[in-house]
Amino acid sequence: MMKRLLIAGMSWLCLLPMLQAQTVDKEATLQEVVVTGTGTQHTLKDAPVQTEVISGSALRSYGGKSLEDILSGLTASFAFNEGDMGSQMQLNGLGNSYILILIDGKRIHGDVGGENDLGLIDPHNIEKIEIVKGAQSALYGSDAMAGVINIITKKHTEGGLLLENTTRYGTHNDLRQHNSLVVTLGKFSSHTNFQMQRNDGWQNTSEEFAEAVVLTDSKNKTVNRFRNWQLAERLTFKPTKNLELYAEGTYYKKFIRRPRNGTHPSCDVYTYDLRYNNASASAGGKWLFGKIRNEENEKWRNASKQNVITLDVDWNKHAYYYDYTRGTYEMMHLVGEEFGDMNGEWFPVLMKPGQSNLQSNQERLMAQLKGIFYLPYGNTLNTGVEYRYDYLKAPERTDNGSASDWTSALYVQDEFNMLRWLNITAGLRLVDNRNFGVRLTPKVSAMLSWGDFRFRVGWSQGFKTPTVKELHYRYLHVMGSSTFFNIGNLQLKPQTSNYYSANVEYRTRKFTASITGYVNKLDNMIALVNVPVGEIPAGITTAYLGDGSNHVQARMYKNMNDARTCGIDITLSYKPIKGLTLNASYSYLDTKAQLFDDSENRMYEVVIDGTAYHKWSASAMYNHSFADWYDLGVSLSTRGSTTRYYENNGNGKGYQIWRLNTSHNLGKQNKMLAYKIDLGIDNIFNYVDRTMRPYHLGTNTSGRTVFATLNIRFNYGKRVNKHILSTKQKTSNEED
Repeated sequence: MMKRLLIAGMSWLCLLPMLQAQTVDKEATLQEVVVTGTGTQHTLKDAPVQTEVISGSALRSYGGKSLEDILSGLTASFAFNEGDMGSQMQLNGLGNSYILILIDGKRIHGDVGGENDLGLIDPHNIEKIEIVKGAQSALYGSDAMAGVINIITKKHTEGGLLLENTTRYGTHNDLRQHNSLVVTLGKFSSHTNFQMQRNDGWQNTSEEFAEAVVLTDSKNKTVNRFRNWQLAERLTFKPTKNLELYAEGTYYKKFIRRPRNGTHPSCDVYTYDLRYNNASASAGGKWLFGKIRNEENEKWRNASKQNVITLDVDWNKHAYYYDYTRGTYEMMHLVGEEFGDMNGEWFPVLMKPGQSNLQSNQERLMAQLKGIFYLPYGNTLNTGVEYRYDYLKAPERTDNGSASDWTSALYVQDEFNMLRWLNITAGLRLVDNRNFGVRLTPKVSAMLSWGDFRFRVGWSQGFKTPTVKELHYRYLHVMGSSTFFNIGNLQLKPQTSNYYSANVEYRTRKFTASITGYVNKLDNMIALVNVPVGEIPAGITTAYLGDGSNHVQARMYKNMNDARTCGIDITLSYKPIKGLTLNASYSYLDTKAQLFDDSENRMYEVVIDGTAYHKWSASAMYNHSFADWYDLGVSLSTRGSTTRYYENNGNGKGYQIWRLNTSHNLGKQNKMLAYKIDLGIDNIFNYVDRTMRPYHLGTNTSGRTVFATLNIRFNYGKRVNKHILSTKQKTSNEED
């Protein structure tokens, strides 16, 4: 049925351009400007590297509560498994460590246990999202083998004073709070942002397979109760028109409360909660110079552009702790005189309620210097240098209590408009890693323009060194009837990739259709695989595995011999009448990986965990202004997936989920004060996956939920003042 709905919906959208359309919204002629693919500004239609955009209007109509909600609902390429430690995210078959997430072009930091805590990103502060798939740009390093997600935040350039509050409340006591204060005084501006999120969690099933038995009264929740908050500050100073300096910082905390009573203490009762502490600080500046205005560059489309040099220095910290709620014996690495000079010995230590124990503290220091130079004859040169230092402190999870790594890089990229209808973008990235030496990776893409058509092809190489965690980290992971002991591996090799893509795009004021085919070949892909006890490093077996009676299995990070993902992405958009936008996206994905079985001395083929062959999303968004004081927005959307495949613990069920959101903008006639109310229903048809834990790997949605959002915005700025004055003058003239 889902396939029939998908085929019917896509066929309908393909036929829409042939139907008689009414008046088209003139705003549709305004073209989106994107920067992610090349680091330089291009209209979306003329971006040399294929870029997918989730626009501000789509974000406002959809009313998503989180970045996971937005990406899974508005594009078909993503898949998520949300858990306590964050989100296991996939983009076209590759997971978190292959996806680079940027905020205004700067990397976020927040990996815990191989997952990204996307709660760091305030959805109410997002202006738009740009997505570039594959390692197609020399600007980005090893984190971008699957692609880049660039979160463009709201800039609030009106000046003066801005106060904004957004409160969202929904089922399961789901509360999301956003507050902004923006003050501009001459050349100085301050942007203070506070967000808070909380949810009581839910349980889709009380059945759980654990300790080789099926429990029917497990207390474990599908999503545990949590609360987080973040405070961010950004200070900006513009001493001249062409120079901008900034300093910013954030502080973030997250608390996860887990079940504390139950009938089966070994699996459905936790003796500790989780707590995350994050902090960041950064400073930098941007200098514009050398404005170009001459006939030669008018001819080559570089007119009125300025060269730019930017410098950014960032420090980030992400730490998580166990907060004990009951007495618990933990295996600890005791070193020092206070422990009787037990150098490198492991002993059980009783942790009492109220005590905390650091599990992991990741810190990163990064510096970037880059420049964009507009040269004669249609050349745009983008070049830069980077340095990154990673530090991991994990007293109980590494041999020496800590580990570190550093990487430096130099890149150069040239956009060459040889002809007005041909763009060639080529780049090189030179990487030097502390443990794995030097590697040069090339990238090249070409775009041919022909009327409203764009034809793009690209090839790029990727190079990704093992992370500090993959090399050194070890931890226990309980799943179903087994406890997996995951082990780092100092013998890992770097991963390399070759990414090939071809895209055809047709874009007019009313209709857009894009189809992209891609192949991503990875060598030495890193994954956790089962290993015999004999491969476990000396000294670990006694500490973690005991006598083997606890169903403990050892898994080690190892290089797969080969892996490949390939697929087709299709996006469609149509604006048949003023205010109505119809969107659809579809993703076909096929993955294969080769593993070597040491016990049988042979290769065997597997599907990469989490792969679904078919995913789709579609939406109809309508906006209409009924008066100067009221705008109505209605968004009906759906998303779905076929079966998701997993090597262990079975496959995730396919699903299709529908969502309705209505938005009501009030108070437009007074530009100083405006209100917006959203009312919505998610999962209209109440789909829930009741599969017993831990086999519920399709989607963890709790069923039908309702939500309401109130946004209040007070803006007393220069532009508002001018609007009020002009309105008063017009009224006065009419009275005269």
